[in-house]
Amino acid sequence: MSSDLLNGLNPAQHAAVTAQGSALVLAGAGSGKTRVLTTRIAWLIQTAQVSPMGLLAVTFTNKAAKEMLTRLSAMLPINTRGMWVGTFHGLCNRLLRTHHREAGLPQLFQILDQQDQLSVIKRLLKTLNVDTDKYDPRKLQAFINMNKEAGLRADKVEAWDPYTRRLAEYFGEYDAQCQREGVVDFAELLLRSHELLARNALLREHYQERFRHILVDEFQDTSRLQYAWLQLLRGPGGALFAVGDDDQSIYAFRGADVGNMGQLMTDLGIAAPIKLTQNYRSHSTILDAANAVIGNNRNRLGKELWTDAGKGEVIRHFQASDDGEEARFVVEEIQALRRDGLGHSQMAVLYRSNAQSRAIEHALFSAGLPYKVYGGLRFFERAEIKHALAYLRLVANPDDDNAFLRVVNFPARGIGARGLEQLSDAARQAGTSLWAAACASGAGKKGVAAFVLLIEGLRADSLELPLAEKIEHIVALSGLIAHYQNEKDGEDRVENLRELTNAALSFSAEAETQSLEDFLAHAALEAGEHEAQAGQDAVQLMSVHAAKGLEFHTVFLTGLEEGLFPHENALNEADGLEEERRLMYVAITRARRRLYVTHSQYRLLHGQPRYGLASRFLEEIPEALVQSLRPARTAYQAPTYGARPTPVAVDAALPSGKYPHRIGSRVTHPRYGEGVVGGYQGQGAETEIRVSFPGAGDKWFILEYARLTNC
Repeated sequence: MSSDLLNGLNPAQHAAVTAQGSALVLAGAGSGKTRVLTTRIAWLIQTAQVSPMGLLAVTFTNKAAKEMLTRLSAMLPINTRGMWVGTFHGLCNRLLRTHHREAGLPQLFQILDQQDQLSVIKRLLKTLNVDTDKYDPRKLQAFINMNKEAGLRADKVEAWDPYTRRLAEYFGEYDAQCQREGVVDFAELLLRSHELLARNALLREHYQERFRHILVDEFQDTSRLQYAWLQLLRGPGGALFAVGDDDQSIYAFRGADVGNMGQLMTDLGIAAPIKLTQNYRSHSTILDAANAVIGNNRNRLGKELWTDAGKGEVIRHFQASDDGEEARFVVEEIQALRRDGLGHSQMAVLYRSNAQSRAIEHALFSAGLPYKVYGGLRFFERAEIKHALAYLRLVANPDDDNAFLRVVNFPARGIGARGLEQLSDAARQAGTSLWAAACASGAGKKGVAAFVLLIEGLRADSLELPLAEKIEHIVALSGLIAHYQNEKDGEDRVENLRELTNAALSFSAEAETQSLEDFLAHAALEAGEHEAQAGQDAVQLMSVHAAKGLEFHTVFLTGLEEGLFPHENALNEADGLEEERRLMYVAITRARRRLYVTHSQYRLLHGQPRYGLASRFLEEIPEALVQSLRPARTAYQAPTYGARPTPVAVDAALPSGKYPHRIGSRVTHPRYGEGVVGGYQGQGAETEIRVSFPGAGDKWFILEYARLTNC
């Protein structure tokens, strides 16, 4: 059956869209995967293979889900509202809301973000009189989330030592407390949803019959539990259509398992993936560099990106003496490109570690160039917004102890720590929430009684109001605006509180609901996302991880030094180096037309001096693709620290007869391996040489006996 939907697709895209049954689409960077996934959905609907309500599509961000629905609306005359398209957490939230009784949850359960979860854990440890120096709340939080994401409850955790057994015990206490309070954390959404489907055969079969087609974006980023959840939903005869790129799997630290791609092929009997290799983003020089680097990874499904856009410009390589010179070089190039007419927002500076941004930010600020650090504090994570959301959560569910504790004395009502301890003791002894204890004992406590009356009044007065008016009313009467208006820097906070009403208006218009509970779930799910302000022409600064999914005309990839990129921590992990190389592949393929790669011989990072070898990834880029840019000055004065005297200034261009190893050159030592020469001191037979080794730090040697060899 021919379709206008298929016009303009290349052969591989056409094969992917029209594939029968389950398929794995190996979609290279810039190969049009979003178009393929969306067209696949539209094609299935148009050809009557499935109804809009009969498929489920999973994305990794709410932004991607909204974009998919917008494109579908433009392709087909269908109403996309109500379609099961969203993130794993969003879809699990929807499933649990629909079947809250079967899941053992209250109808109005609330979602804890990371900070709220940490607060719950701290409160639990305090209640149990736990020594938090020994059992750090953040480590317990990581332990809980790691096990939940692996599909394990506290009683299934393998605890081989007393410390881990105690963590597992606190894990169980935490789960029990969350159950009493009617709250769930992010990891719980997926785990409880998986458990619900696993144990309830009737419910599982219902959804297997309903969702005959399941489609997944960014499949390389799925965890084992997410894959298991998908397998439960895919019934006999159901089709699972997964789109991903194993070369862009860079989230192992979040639980992503790149092995899911190969496992999918085995489980579903897929002989070979459909490969999308034609790139519509970058020139061939950039793609050839990316192919060369990633080709050094062994465990790949294998593909080579290509383009018909032409060869393009060479990759520009700059070696700086220090991070200050590196930053100044980046700024000078940005200024030159701006003079040539390129907008600031079309340029991005990438780095492996966020700590690297300091020198770059300082240089941009000094030059008066506009810039934006991509990321930062998100709207729903700002303190004043979290206070407002706590009031809203209490109106929706007064048994939410975490929300209760956040605002019971904010703004101040004269409720002291001792009063809260007594209230907590009463709640624990009665086996109730803090709210219930406050209602029972608050009559004799002026501040607590006032708070109970406030919340009850807010609930009663706003009951029939539309969502935005409800939020405006609750925030206004909570006392938050008056509190911040009296603060010296409270103007921005007041504006943020007022913006919350606008957020509610937008949500109710898009979601077609006036439900406060739905808005609170939306706020919790959106708290982890952020995007640059629309229309702002500013240079974009970000980590390579944050850059995934983005593209720019010009990219400056900085800090390409051993121990930094690849990161030294990754080198001690089983798949660490290969994941770092995938990260390099992602970084390179963010550039459309021009790519700069830079590194410095010396940088101050985390307050410590670093003397860096050029990254092995630089050496993996073919020389024919790279143009080396020389710094304006070649002499390098190596900084010194501690009690050592200032080294003799040595020009890197001096003949090797004076010193056998030039400053900045790479050398090897039989014990310490590769290092970089940082400087000399002394004269004649007393001459010493300083070498910085990534794994051993700075070492000084008598030059005559140094046993150093030039690389």
